[in-house]
Amino acid sequence: MISTASHEETSPIDHEVLTHTDEITEQVSHIAYPAFSLNRGDSCEIHPNAFWDLQTYLGLRENLAANEGARSFLYDSQRERTPLGHAHRDHIRGLSIESIREMYHEALQRLIDRVSETEVFHRAGLVVIDTTEAEPFTGDRTGHEDEILGTKDGEYAYQWATVQLVGKAVPLVLDARPIRRGENRCEIVMDLLDSAQDLVHVDRVLMDRAFDSRHILEEIDQRGLGYVVPKRMYTSERAHAKCLLRWDRDRYVTDRKLHLGQNEWHETTLIYRRRENAESDDHTQYSVFMTNCHPGAIHFYNSRWEIESGYKSIKRFMAATTSKNFVLRFFYFAFACLLSRFGGLLICSCRLS
Repeated sequence: MISTASHEETSPIDHEVLTHTDEITEQVSHIAYPAFSLNRGDSCEIHPNAFWDLQTYLGLRENLAANEGARSFLYDSQRERTPLGHAHRDHIRGLSIESIREMYHEALQRLIDRVSETEVFHRAGLVVIDTTEAEPFTGDRTGHEDEILGTKDGEYAYQWATVQLVGKAVPLVLDARPIRRGENRCEIVMDLLDSAQDLVHVDRVLMDRAFDSRHILEEIDQRGLGYVVPKRMYTSERAHAKCLLRWDRDRYVTDRKLHLGQNEWHETTLIYRRRENAESDDHTQYSVFMTNCHPGAIHFYNSRWEIESGYKSIKRFMAATTSKNFVLRFFYFAFACLLSRFGGLLICSCRLS
């Protein structure tokens, strides 16, 4: 079985975070730790912050799992008592997905309150909803088929959906949730938007083709938000693209009504755009976008590409594991979201005091 940790080349900001581990740990402990709690009794001898210190320790070092990390942490920490690796994992497993998301939300609120007046953050934002996968899972999926899902590459992996603030100095992951088999994508999007709008003012939403759904677009529009989403090309779109190629046109805009059922429609705008330096010489060199904004709004979609590098950064801060426990896997991902972006914001804002 392959670990979830994927420690690739670090970005410059990730490298700087990793060279200031003590300072980052101190700042995270002041702002984020108060939002987290474990299901433990009142007579426990180990301070709860020791568990979060250990989780931070695992994330800020290379490909470190709980057992090995706990042994190293015992010697590196200034604490008299620290948790063992198995005890740490057991307590994390005792949490629920819902409680992890609630604690994450509170930690983000505390962080946003701390940096909202600085130059690196503004409350008005452009958000991206997207999905990512853990490293391919090669073990036995028996009993976990609803959690370890098939990927577009024909492999299997744990998968998560996120809503991220982009277009800023350091993008923030405003919320994250695991994806289970059969979950409705519209419900996932609305759930993530609820969290995002509770934390920041959202202007526009960017999504990839996986969320090319007329019902999702209608729900976003009903919230008074703008959206930009690439459209999958079916017969009609391919025919238009072939015409544009014959006419040698780089761009074409048209209105479209999408049928919602029961004589209800969603009105959107389609923008055909020829990609620069396209490798093909046929109609596939065109992309089609949908938006309820001015056609010029599609330039915002360039911000979506921050997400790919963002996911690599997040996975760099994940503790290593071979566990199949769904809660543990999600917690490791969520804490990495917090740790990577938290550290980046602290560095960019000149290490807040």
